[in-house]
Amino acid sequence: MTDRYGVIGHPISHSKSPVIHRLFAEQTGEDLSYEAFDVPPAKLGEMLDEFVKIGIRGLNVTVPHKEAVAKLASQLTDRAHLGGAANTLIIAPDGHLDADNTDGVGLLTDLTRNLRLSLKGSRLLVLGAGGATRGIAPALLGAGPERLVVANRGIDRARELAERFDRLGPIEACSFDDLAGRQFDVILNATSAGLGGGRPPFPASILTPDAFCYDLSYSMAGTPFLAWCRENGVRAAHQGWGMLVEQAAESFFIWRGVRPDTATVLAKLR
Repeated sequence: MTDRYGVIGHPISHSKSPVIHRLFAEQTGEDLSYEAFDVPPAKLGEMLDEFVKIGIRGLNVTVPHKEAVAKLASQLTDRAHLGGAANTLIIAPDGHLDADNTDGVGLLTDLTRNLRLSLKGSRLLVLGAGGATRGIAPALLGAGPERLVVANRGIDRARELAERFDRLGPIEACSFDDLAGRQFDVILNATSAGLGGGRPPFPASILTPDAFCYDLSYSMAGTPFLAWCRENGVRAAHQGWGMLVEQAAESFFIWRGVRPDTATVLAKLR
């Protein structure tokens, strides 16, 4: 019988995860289906119970549910526990939910293997302090940057995140306004800034031609953040297709015990 998997978020219609996992299944010969489910935050617990009842075997988790799912899970892996956020659920028939987070390994694989970037000794900036940043911060600190700065519109959330991870390496919190006049080697956007049509709320002074910019978001037409980077002279600006595929491959491996080839899938998406 075909095993059912899916992705939950709100909204979710933009998700390319169903395409990616269908390609993984075709490539590996695994018998599974994969669907996108729009789950409003107020109905998360109720719908997780429903997914158990209808036999869903596993779920990917995207905005805005990563932190909430970690709190609802029966058991967390070390990396999900460390970040307090999850993007992968393994669902047992009895309703037991195991949660993991593959965002960090997905991002690091794309940056270091696919894009040939070394983070060791770099001045690293992450814009945003939400569930996505919680998932990637441990992996980024493990890559040995000189310092990781987490900036957020409201500094309290950034400070909370920095305190959570300060034992893992040099990490600092600040607001977007505090970035004026500072420059970085690598800038990662983990916000939805600009997606609603406005300009990103970050000072352009953080951008230099030699900075490496990366948007965790992705779009067939490019993202507003990357357009802003290029307008300000940045030569290396990438969006998160590679992270999307690499974190999905890690989830697929957790569920099926088979590791798909990501290069062919990423080439088709691009």
